[in-house]
Amino acid sequence: MSSHRIQEFKVALSEEKLDLNALRELCFSGIPFEGGIRALCWKVLLNYLPLDQTMWDSLLKKQREGYSQFLKEMIIQPGIAKANLGLSREDVTMEDHELSPNFPIHSFSIYNEVLLQIDKDVRRLYPDMAFFQWPTDYPCQLILDPQNDYETLRRRVEQTTLKAQTVDRNRSGVTNVSSPGKALNLYPSNEYEVLPNGCEAHWEVVERILFIYAKLNPGIAYVQGMNEVVGPLYYTFATDPNDKWREHAEADTFFCFTNLMSENRDMFIKSLDDSQCGITYKMESVYSMLKEKDMELYIKLQEQNIKPQYFTFRWLTLLLSQEFLLPDVIRIWDTLFSDQDRFNFLILVCCAMLVLIRDQLLAGDFTINMRLLQDYPISDVHTILAKAKELQDGS
Repeated sequence: MSSHRIQEFKVALSEEKLDLNALRELCFSGIPFEGGIRALCWKVLLNYLPLDQTMWDSLLKKQREGYSQFLKEMIIQPGIAKANLGLSREDVTMEDHELSPNFPIHSFSIYNEVLLQIDKDVRRLYPDMAFFQWPTDYPCQLILDPQNDYETLRRRVEQTTLKAQTVDRNRSGVTNVSSPGKALNLYPSNEYEVLPNGCEAHWEVVERILFIYAKLNPGIAYVQGMNEVVGPLYYTFATDPNDKWREHAEADTFFCFTNLMSENRDMFIKSLDDSQCGITYKMESVYSMLKEKDMELYIKLQEQNIKPQYFTFRWLTLLLSQEFLLPDVIRIWDTLFSDQDRFNFLILVCCAMLVLIRDQLLAGDFTINMRLLQDYPISDVHTILAKAKELQDGS
């Protein structure tokens, strides 16, 4: 990015009280990575950092201490209690959690299935990149403290044997039920290199963020795909060139993810699918907009019975994070986060993606078109964002 543009950001971020509209306008066209500008802007745009910079130090101190408290209450203390009880895994049941006054309220049993699903998903986060397998420069000392003799999440996953069944939860409910028998071998022994004690891979940090989120939000807990939403956030904060920010990537990611999910979570809740805030309404909005912008293409997709849920479900819920390479996803998110009505702009982006391949879609049959939509052929996200802006401006 040009030095002139970087300077524009530095000037905007030097104000004691930030001008949100001016910052949004700057960010809409892409945010520089240099100097940690992108990570900082995302924290402002996601309402983690207030506009008044004089409040930052006290707020960050409070939030990061709060996150440490979550780790103590939801991972360390239950882990110590479990270790002290000396129960074998098969002895921990829902009855222990619900009925026994002696068993800790944050029982292991109720969240075993959630943890196993998170673990499987985060281990394969962006498999084409080595980053998530690398050790973090800032492993969580609270978690790794040898004074705490407790069962870590890593150990818990390795040791887990569920008494009855393993249940893989996906968004449609409970599926893929399997009986693991006495031992649960989730991965081939050579698939992932286990880091030595005292080290943590980046995926383990992401796992912890999602596990804490699941425990704090029992109404939604964890749904497959959330790992794809938290991944780019964490990557952006954990690669911040500024050490003092990078050191706190875990806590900062947790709060930014929580804020983003507060806007996006309704798309993950099945009972809200058909409401105005649910995913069905959003998917249909893509076609409503397409009908308005390109009637010929809309009619063609309708005639071929290509329903929006066949492809826009993933586009919308995962904020396009699986359609493009990570650097391109991050560039799209610069624009999404900076738009005041970010999820309406996401619908515009989806519509732009259809319009840009209209000639291929008009020429293709059902099979060809489904392949195009499920493996989107255009990789230049700048073209897509420009077309979305054009549609927004009414062209």
